[in-house]
Amino acid sequence: MSSKDWIEKDYYAALGVDKSASSDEIKKSYRKLARESHPDHNPGDPKAEERFKAVSEAYAVLGDEKKRREYDEMRSLFGSGAFRRNARGAGQPGGAPFDVSDLFGGGGGDTRFGGGGFTDLFSTIFSGGGGGGGAARPRGPARGRDVEAEVALDFTDAVRGVTLPLTLRAPGVCDTCHGNGAKPGTQPVACPVCHGAGVTTRNQGSFSFSEPCRNCQGVGTIVEEKCPECHGTGGVTKTRTLNVRFPAGVADGQRIRLAGRGEPGERGGPAGDLFVHVKVRPDELFGRTGDDLTLNVPITYAEAVFGTDLRVPTLDGTVTLRVPPGTPSGRVLRARGKGVVRKDGRAGDLLVTLDVVVPAKVSDEARAALETFAEQTPPAAREHLDARVRRFG
Repeated sequence: MSSKDWIEKDYYAALGVDKSASSDEIKKSYRKLARESHPDHNPGDPKAEERFKAVSEAYAVLGDEKKRREYDEMRSLFGSGAFRRNARGAGQPGGAPFDVSDLFGGGGGDTRFGGGGFTDLFSTIFSGGGGGGGAARPRGPARGRDVEAEVALDFTDAVRGVTLPLTLRAPGVCDTCHGNGAKPGTQPVACPVCHGAGVTTRNQGSFSFSEPCRNCQGVGTIVEEKCPECHGTGGVTKTRTLNVRFPAGVADGQRIRLAGRGEPGERGGPAGDLFVHVKVRPDELFGRTGDDLTLNVPITYAEAVFGTDLRVPTLDGTVTLRVPPGTPSGRVLRARGKGVVRKDGRAGDLLVTLDVVVPAKVSDEARAALETFAEQTPPAAREHLDARVRRFG
């Protein structure tokens, strides 16, 4: 993206958030919009592809605190009309609006103030006090972008830990030219316009300032014979497979960072990071609360009254729990050490909730037995409730 994009494009509107939105709100909105407009979900839809590119571009700026701060400062400055020029071309308040293209020359490429951010914009424009010829810095190594991926894990794999292959399709360095963009057997040559400096100096009214060379886009070199694989760009879209280790106890919604596994950097810069978002599929039997596993077990009325030895499953076997006589429905029994193993080697527990099942239909013999039981059983202790009921007659 160019510096002109930063002034003309409203990235907050692209993500549907306010300027005061938090980093989490921006990230949440981006992930939602990116899923909705991703080309894989909208095959053959050019409008969806454009929306996906727009929200990705917006998040690349607003998702980075430094870039977001520079973007806000620049938009505030130019949006306020702080730069104006009079009929003589001097940078003074008043007069016709300052033409943004006078600063950026309408040139393409990711120049962004010569690679130095918002602060370098002013050191470039006003170098030498308006009459000097200070030099802007050519573009140096740039860190690669971070990459995000989502992986769904089975419940058991998330609890125990697992290593899975993760296939990514993202830009990478061209293997044919090794990233320099030149045809094998040739090399990039110094730019004839900037003579390898990556910047040119020009006058604009009362100002004299340097800017990234438009001929070489600030790199300092040009490719005369382009690589047949990447057509001179130095990069191609690659499919790569990584073996990702998910630690034992990884939770649903957790994000795992793999340093240096994102997109490769430009001009020798470091690679970005890979962030893997974990989604855990629910299990048909077990639930999870922190490091504890949960399990609901139905028991009969007779088992609750007389007590029983209850054999229940765990993730790696079975365990026998003692149900004491007179156990009420909803009581929780604990099997220690049968939950999620923590990093320090200790494990959570298995929490078994007992659910006393009341049959919908009973036989005549069972009904007669229950009636006899009811006659011999003291009533439930609910005198405090009956007293309140009597108040209402």
